[in-house]
This record gives sequence, C-alpha cells and structure tokens, in this order.
Amino acid sequence: MARYIFITGGVVSSLGKGLASAALGALLQARGYTVRLRKLDPYLNVDPGTMSPFEHGEVFVTDDGAETDLDLGHYERFTGVAARKTDSISSGRVYSTVLDKERRGDYLGKTIQVIPHVTNEIKDFLKIGNDEVDFMLCEIGGTVGDIEGLPFFEAIRQFSHDKPRGECIFMHLTLLPYLAASGELKTKPTQHSVKELQSIGIAPDILVCRSEHPIPDKEREKIALFCNVRKESVVAAYDLKSIYEAPLAYHAQGLDQAVLDAFGISPAPAPKLDMWHDVYDRIHNYDGDVKVAIVGKYTQLEDAYKSIAEALTHGGMANRVKVKIEWVDAELFDREDAAPYLEGYHAILVPGGFGERGTEGKIKAAQFAREKNIPYLGICLGMQMAVIEAARNVAGIATAGSEEFDHETGSKRFEPVVYHLKEWVQGNHKVARKTDDDKGGTMRLGAYNATLTAGSKVAEVYGTTQIEERHRHRYEVDTKYREQLEKVGLCFSGMSPDGKLPEIVEWKDHPWFIGVQYHPELKSKPFAPHPLFADFVRAAVENSRLV
Repeated sequence: MARYIFITGGVVSSLGKGLASAALGALLQARGYTVRLRKLDPYLNVDPGTMSPFEHGEVFVTDDGAETDLDLGHYERFTGVAARKTDSISSGRVYSTVLDKERRGDYLGKTIQVIPHVTNEIKDFLKIGNDEVDFMLCEIGGTVGDIEGLPFFEAIRQFSHDKPRGECIFMHLTLLPYLAASGELKTKPTQHSVKELQSIGIAPDILVCRSEHPIPDKEREKIALFCNVRKESVVAAYDLKSIYEAPLAYHAQGLDQAVLDAFGISPAPAPKLDMWHDVYDRIHNYDGDVKVAIVGKYTQLEDAYKSIAEALTHGGMANRVKVKIEWVDAELFDREDAAPYLEGYHAILVPGGFGERGTEGKIKAAQFAREKNIPYLGICLGMQMAVIEAARNVAGIATAGSEEFDHETGSKRFEPVVYHLKEWVQGNHKVARKTDDDKGGTMRLGAYNATLTAGSKVAEVYGTTQIEERHRHRYEVDTKYREQLEKVGLCFSGMSPDGKLPEIVEWKDHPWFIGVQYHPELKSKPFAPHPLFADFVRAAVENSRLV
C-alpha cells in the first residue's frame, strides 16, 4: 500500500508546489521507490479544457485523453511517469459526480452535504491505484484558507485519520518575505499560514519555505518552534536559474531525507543522482546558442506554451546548446510583411491554438520559413497553417482556409482545406462529432498511433515508421487536397493507421520543415528529449552556422 504525501501551500499562490512535488517525486525515485503524483484543483471547472490560456496557462493532455493542469506536465518531465485521468480532479468534477449519483438515486434519498458526500468522493479518488506504488504525492491547488479548497483540506484530514499512523504526512509550502528596509526575513506569514492549516485539523510535518535569501539558523529555529515541526524539517527553497536544478537543490536542503524521517524509514536507501547531475551539466555547460521564434497568439503568458518552451530546452540539452526563445505575437504581422519580425532567427515554431485571431500572421510565418529555408516546426494549428499557406501560395488554391474560421463568423469565405473532425477511430470503436457539440472534452484527445512514410524526414528523425503521440484538436487537414498538395512538394509523411487522417506534413526540398497534428512537446523530458525537438534544434544549429 502506498504512503501518502499531501502537498499544500499558503501565504500566496505560485510558490512552486507543483515543482516541489515533481522534484520530491524524482528524489524518491532516485532512492529506488516508485511514485505517482496527483493534482486536486479547487476550481469549479470540470477540467481546464475550456479555460483561457491567458488565465490558466496550457492544458496538459494525458495518454488516456484527460485535459489537466499544467502541473501534471512537471510531474511527467521530472519522473517520467505517464499521467492518467485518475491523476487529476477538480471541485467541478467532484460536484458533478456527486450530483449525478444523487439524480440516479444512489444516495437513497438522503440529504446531500459537503460532509460526508463530497469529502467521501474525494477520498475515493485518493484511493485509486494505492496498491501500485510506494509513494502517492497529492498536491492541493490554491492556498490554505481558500473557500473552494476547504472540502479538499477536510477530505485529506479525514483520509489521514482513517489510515494507520505513519502512512500519511503533510508538506506545506510558505513564503518567507524579505524586508529590505529592515534587512530581515519575516517568519510571521509562515506562522499564520500554519496556524490556518492547524485550525482545520492538519498539522504539517515538513515546511518548505520559499525565500530569496538564505535562512539563518535563528529563523529556522523560530519557525520550527512556533509551527511545531522539527528544525530539520524546515526546508529552504531558493530561486533557481533553471527548474531542473530543483532535485539537486532540494536534496542539498535535505527534503527527501526529511520526508523519509517523517515516515520513520530508516535506514533509507542512498540516492542515485547521476541522471540529475548530467541534466545540470547540460543546462550550464553548453557550446553556443540559437534563437528560436515562437509565433503564437498567447505570447503575453508564457505558461500558455509551457511544455513547448521546456521541450525546446530539452532539445538544446541534447545538442549542448542554449535555446534562446523569443515570443512573437502573430497578430503583429497579420496584415504586414513578416520579414521585419522574423529575420535573424535560426528557427521558427508555430504552436497550437484555437480561433482565427492571429492565424494570418502564422500563415506568413510558415511562408517566410518555407521561402527562406529556415527550420520550421508547426504543431497542431501550426501544421494546419502551413498546409493553408502551401495551398494558397504554391498549389493555387487562393481562398484556402479553415472551416473553423468560417464557423466562427457564419460565413463562407474560405475553401476549407481544414475541416472539423466528423469521426475517427478510438481503440475498437468509432467516435462521431458535430460542430455544435459542447466545447469541453469533445476533441480528439489522448494518444493515437501514426504510420510514417519510409524514407521521409520524420521517419529518419524518429528512427521508426510506427509512433504514438498525444492529440488535442477539433479540426483536421482534408485529405481530398492531398494529391494536389503533394504534386507541388508538400508530402503527407504521416497518417493514421487507417490512412484517413493526416498526422504529419513536410516539404521534401526544404532543409527542415515539418508540421505535426499532435503535440510532441507533451512527451519530452530533460533526460529523454523528444526526437522532433532534438532534431529541430539540431537543424537550428546548422542554420546558425550558415547565417
């Protein structure tokens, strides 16, 4: 049976609970244990699938088709453990399930209440798969005291009470602000945060204190005394140059040892950290740099493209170079020449997105990359824009566009080279969709297989003709234009196993121009860079030598 570690936060949001959870998971793995990480989000959305990237950041998609919080991306990148639908839950999902049961009569006419019905649903979620791993790390979103989070805090309090002593511990992240005027670290916010946690029946075993300055022993002792934890369990979390320094930094501060001590595990297996030392070395010791432009519409919030930015970093590590990412708003050159905005970059990446806004700029980015022989990687919508550009400017389909854009306006402006997915095969059954279906959870989601053309660039990059990648899209390139496009040199080099859905396109006479319908960034890791990103950065390095 798994031991449970509940990770909570206080004082302010965005302290790095997800990163701390992921780093702790990696450290426990380094000691030979198996881990699983979960996120419990208090918001009332059923999942992040319909939330704005400007507000919530990217949506991370699992192999089994769950749309989840971006923290699950951190969990995967640090531990290599593929997330599942059962690793993410929200208040909206919990309440929806409880109300569905009430409508069916499962509660036999009882009055439905937060306690015990909602809290029991959360506890049932926590129990899933508890016999599969040694440690289950469960992060509670938000901060202690948030009204939406109270049912989750009550549920984990009850859960720890139900389990035998020593099978659950609580790790609490807080902020130690530094007042420059007095030259002091202030412990009072941490004390109040712990007091708030204790008032709902939870006593933290470990405190992780985020600080910009070293924590003197005097302050550490004060925190331990007033928060009722051992001094060795007050762990400092300092700002880092790279998130991938976190496992080594937390190990140096004794986080993994404090966790094992809290569980009474002694003697503890020695950690094997060679992999993370290699990651650290590749981050800090590189042979040069390349500039990559990400041309998107959510560039004001970098978290909207979090996995892409990290995958480019991984590609740089694979090539021993530093990737300098610059965010280019596609709307800047919707109606202007792209050259002034894109000259000087060694590679161009156009990511996914929804809606028409910014798409003309993305089409111009694809055209610029094609005509100037600059390495180009188009992901999801970025692939579709590359196909539309080829149709308009090379294949002679002047009004080529996407059904998505006409659907938004109710007009018929475009020849729909890209159309909404009507049906596809998922496992052993066929899935059908209509344009007016609900937005949430109706896309082609999760892992699907693809067959690559032997001898193609992507087959060379992957080293195989059979791949599996994660999808999240509602629109698809129409194969009725395939012959017309391939005649002018745009090859459909990857297709679904039944040959009906295009997965990959590439220009055969271009040094490196690939568009993919799926999201390869979701499977990249610092210790196992995704082959597409590794080769894309390699191509950028080659191009930098020619400039």
